[in-house]
Amino acid sequence: MPVTAEDLSVPAAELTIVGHYDKAPGYATRRPTGSPSWLLLWTEAGAGLVEQGGASAPARAGDLVVLGSGVPQHYRVLPGEERWRFWWVHFQPRPSWGAWLGPYALADGCHLVGGVPAGVHERIGLAFRRALQDARWVPETPVAPVAPTPAVVVAGPARELVLGAVEEVLVLATASARPQGARRTEEGDERVRRVVALIAAEPGAPHSVASLARAVALSPSRLAHLFAAETGRTPMQAVREARVRHAASLLEVTDLDVGQVAAASGFVSPFHFSRAFKREYGLPPRDYRARLRGG
Repeated sequence: MPVTAEDLSVPAAELTIVGHYDKAPGYATRRPTGSPSWLLLWTEAGAGLVEQGGASAPARAGDLVVLGSGVPQHYRVLPGEERWRFWWVHFQPRPSWGAWLGPYALADGCHLVGGVPAGVHERIGLAFRRALQDARWVPETPVAPVAPTPAVVVAGPARELVLGAVEEVLVLATASARPQGARRTEEGDERVRRVVALIAAEPGAPHSVASLARAVALSPSRLAHLFAAETGRTPMQAVREARVRHAASLLEVTDLDVGQVAAASGFVSPFHFSRAFKREYGLPPRDYRARLRGG
């Protein structure tokens, strides 16, 4: 029987907890010393108000908020709203996730991935529902349908399944939303979203501006213009970032050597890969892996 966590206001650092709330006005959580774990909040309906590290931001439907550990935090139903329906996960992040969230930082440990396109909402919701079901997984034991439990503490191998779902949510949200300062143009919304989805689905593919433009029936120059207006970066910058993120995941969870990781991630050479990786993560791939493994 899984342990519920309705009243666990300050989870222990080692715990992974996944839950779903639909709260009325008056709901609030305040942690004056912060939480020892990270917290992810995905709003489905209504709105909340999240404060951390000197930042205050509304979390509306289609907004993903990620709060780092150890920083005072306060979140509640946004004044004037009738409800706040949201998924939440307490977790310890994988090292590569910091680079994905960096462009969306508002303040110390506070990240807002705002306005995630509606086209990926269903898939994000499915990832959370799968996480709640996987939280109950035990090897060689059938998993019962998800019950209306507000929160479940995850233990054993199921933790890795839940973290996989969290990673899927982070990739979908950060790859398709726009960092602060990027401008949205109505004409390009759907086509740019499709290009972002193509890059996220297969970062190691031999993408070019021309190939991505053909996939959405645009000229390369038109795609480059729309993509920059939507996301604040060029298509190939987005490809490089996706490839580096993918490479970081491979370094974390496989024993592939650096050359194999470079090839699997779409880089033309280990040297090119190492240079791009160090620019993003601050150290070469071998050192990154050694640090993860305590070497």
